[in-house]
Order: sequence, then structure tokens, then C-alpha cells
Amino acid sequence: MKSCTISRQADRWFISFRFDVEQKELGNASVVGVDLGIKALATISTGEVILGAKSYNKYAAKLSRMQWLNRHKVIGSSNGQKAQIKIARLHNKIANIRKDTLHKLTTLLAKNHGVIVVEDLNVSGMMANHKLATSIADMSFFEFRRQLTYKCELYGSKLVIADRWFPSSKTCSNCGTKKETLSYGERVFECSHCGLVIDRDLNAAINLSKTVS
Repeated sequence: MKSCTISRQADRWFISFRFDVEQKELGNASVVGVDLGIKALATISTGEVILGAKSYNKYAAKLSRMQWLNRHKVIGSSNGQKAQIKIARLHNKIANIRKDTLHKLTTLLAKNHGVIVVEDLNVSGMMANHKLATSIADMSFFEFRRQLTYKCELYGSKLVIADRWFPSSKTCSNCGTKKETLSYGERVFECSHCGLVIDRDLNAAINLSKTVS
């Protein structure tokens, strides 16, 4: 055992242990591209679509009401402390649902594929869009990459980070023709050169997988 940490979340205490484990060599050779998004958490080049938990969006109204009711409580009072604990519990529940979805997805990828290619997303830049900021935060792209990084090391897989400026969405996965413009509202990619019609996110995921093949 390397270390242990005691932490408190809401009104519960947890202890976590850190220890060394042997790296597993599963011998997978398959290559997949993963396109992260807001409509769906991840679209894999195999055609699988993983929907995000969107836990914050699900409990936003309840959380807002609890916080609104709490503002009338006297600071430091018994009722005020109880209200704070209830709010902390809900925050913790939202985070746990999100983490559970990410753990299942990252484990699926790291255990079943030899090479996983993802984009180097400019999350801070994306968060500047106030219309999308809440949805982006709810998907937790940073946590996805953090989990995938250490799980790839654990299962002997390789994580490849594609260049941030790689035009995965604008390039035809069939013939390689690149579109000059592609608005976010265009959810279907249509190639004027070869006639390919394909889901935008799937097209991007396939292009990512081809960067190392």
C-alpha cells in the first residue's frame, strides 16, 4: 500500500487506499476513434453511441428549489445545517451518477481496444459559450480523459490524443474530401464528392481511428 486518504462527502466519510498493481496485457490490437459530444457523451468508430448521464440537468430544478428554500434559513441554525447537508447530498449524488457513467465507458474502451484515439478538446474555450457551458460541464470531458489515461496504462492499451486542429468533423471518412465549413447544427455529414451520407459524430470518430491505422 502506498497511501490512504480519508475524506468527507456531504455527511458521509470515506477512506481510499492507493497501492501498486501489475499492468495487465490483454493483447487487444483493435483501433477505435472516440468523438465526444453534448448530444451523446461519446460516439465510437464501431458505431456504438454512449449517452451521457446528464445528471445535473436531471436534478437542476430540485437543486435550485432546495437552494432557494435554504436562503431563508438562519446561518448556523440547526435547520440551516440540515438544509446544507441535503444540498450537499444532492450535489454528491449528481457527481456519483456522472462518475459511474464515465467509469463504465472508460473501462469498456481500455479493456476491449488496443488503441483509443480521442481529440484534444479545448474545454475552457468551449465553456466560454454560455449556451453550451452547462451541458459541457455535465459531460465532464476532463474527467473522461483522466480516467481513460490511467485505465489504458492499467490494461496495456494505448491512448492517442489527436491534434486539436485535426478536421475530424469536416473530412469525409470515405474519400477524404474536406469541407470548408460545417456548422454545429449540421448533424448529418454529406459529401459532395463521393455522396457519402453519415452521422456527423460517427464520421468524426472514424476519421480519428484512421489517424493511427
